[in-house]
Amino acid sequence: MTPADTVPGPLAAPHRYGVYTGIETQLQSDDQVPTTARLGLEPPRYCGQCGRRMVVQVRPDGWRARCSRHGEVDSKELEQR
Repeated sequence: MTPADTVPGPLAAPHRYGVYTGIETQLQSDDQVPTTARLGLEPPRYCGQCGRRMVVQVRPDGWRARCSRHGEVDSKELEQR
């Protein structure tokens, strides 16, 4: 097992923080999540592990998000799961 395998990715379940708000999931209510995010039209903006704002690149065919602590995730990877 490599060190990269031990660190969960930014969107790995379970999330400690909301990926659209950055608020701890225990404190977040459903109405705090933007409507566009609930409809699946918005990429995640916050890391689900640490709550940090991620660098997000939106492309015509999807998006890519990177957390400085927990790595990178691409929407194409999520489609394959």
